Amino acid sequence: MTEEIFEDLKARMEKTLESLGRDFKKIRTGRATPALLDNLTANYYGTQTPLTQMASITAPEARLLVIQPWDASAISEIEKVILKSELGLTPQSDGKVIRINIPPLSQERRKELAKMVKKNAEEAKVAIRAIRREANDTLKEQKKAKEITEDACAKAEVQVQKITDGYVEKVDKAAAAKDKEILAF
Repeated sequence: MTEEIFEDLKARMEKTLESLGRDFKKIRTGRATPALLDNLTANYYGTQTPLTQMASITAPEARLLVIQPWDASAISEIEKVILKSELGLTPQSDGKVIRINIPPLSQERRKELAKMVKKNAEEAKVAIRAIRREANDTLKEQKKAKEITEDACAKAEVQVQKITDGYVEKVDKAAAAKDKEILAF
């Protein structure tokens, strides 16, 4: 019975970690990466379509993104979406290809991004702790219903805490790596 709780706990904490990774990909580091545009969608024949499904997105240089739409009529719509996004990027088009120069980050902007990383990491830790609390509540309910003994419940709670500590450490490592990436340039 407790094994199911541990499996659920690990699966939910892993999803939280994956979500944090996606959030970190959205944070610009001064280096061009196609992942910067992953969450952008443009109106394509009346349907909101991800840019990754409308065009080839490459980073041929460290500070340059090249977007080559499969349908040239979509260029203006893609440009609008990039300009409206919170990325602070300015696309330049020649009618066939869109180029985006990634400007170097100012020291002030780097500090703002580092704060965003800390905030995202803290939110992930809060989510992990909430998952821990739910698992412990489930264990206490099982103890109350006499499905597990008091000793088994105590051992399981210790195991839940070990798993939680492991995931909090993974969040800290991911945040430290992203921080280093932002402040390195």
